[in-house]
Amino acid sequence: MKQFAGFPARMEFTPVPNILFSAVLPEIDDIAELKTVLYIIKALYSKKGHIRFVTAGELAGDTGLMKGLKGAGESPEEGLAQALAQAVKRGILLHLAVEKDGASEDIYFLNTAANQQNIAKIRSGELVPEGIKAGVPLPVAVEEPPDIFSLYEQNIGVLTPMIAEELREAVKLYPQTWIGDAIKEAVSLNKRSWRYIARILEKWSAEGRGDGAYRRDFTQKADPNRYVKGKYGHMVNR
Repeated sequence: MKQFAGFPARMEFTPVPNILFSAVLPEIDDIAELKTVLYIIKALYSKKGHIRFVTAGELAGDTGLMKGLKGAGESPEEGLAQALAQAVKRGILLHLAVEKDGASEDIYFLNTAANQQNIAKIRSGELVPEGIKAGVPLPVAVEEPPDIFSLYEQNIGVLTPMIAEELREAVKLYPQTWIGDAIKEAVSLNKRSWRYIARILEKWSAEGRGDGAYRRDFTQKADPNRYVKGKYGHMVNR
């Protein structure tokens, strides 16, 4: 075994969702699946745009990944196919069969609430990512939407006791669907902070969402200045 020379003083980093360590790693018992999932997270982070996915062809063409999937009794291609199937079955990845450049292609998404919605839109024809069109996809098991605490941790960051308390207070003021939608909107705008989410909720409460839910529903329940006057008000900038 060749010994690793060590990490250099300057290097790039890839963000990894915290929930990977608490809920995913304890369940993975296959090293090929683990390597594949980590490579996909890295590949997704390097991409740009609202819809991020990797194709089976991209993964098969990654020499580092394929070298790491060499195992006794099976080819790297077989190892990759099995690892992807396991990750989809486990709920880590979402799979969609599409047509790209006239040929069938398998694409993979990280299993998030936003990507579940994206896949539904691709299947219905409402959304067509550049360069592909939906073919006949394999069925994808969609779990129940996560609670707002999991949604925050999966999409925004570490759920500190202070943020957890703010979320509990927000639930008393707004419907949970509003909080979930505000988190998703913040993510879509790459504004990943509770401060920004709170401002979205205040705006919706004061001005309405434009979807039929206006502030009269909350005149007695919500104070638009609640996050400014509260004990964490110093965190909120107008």
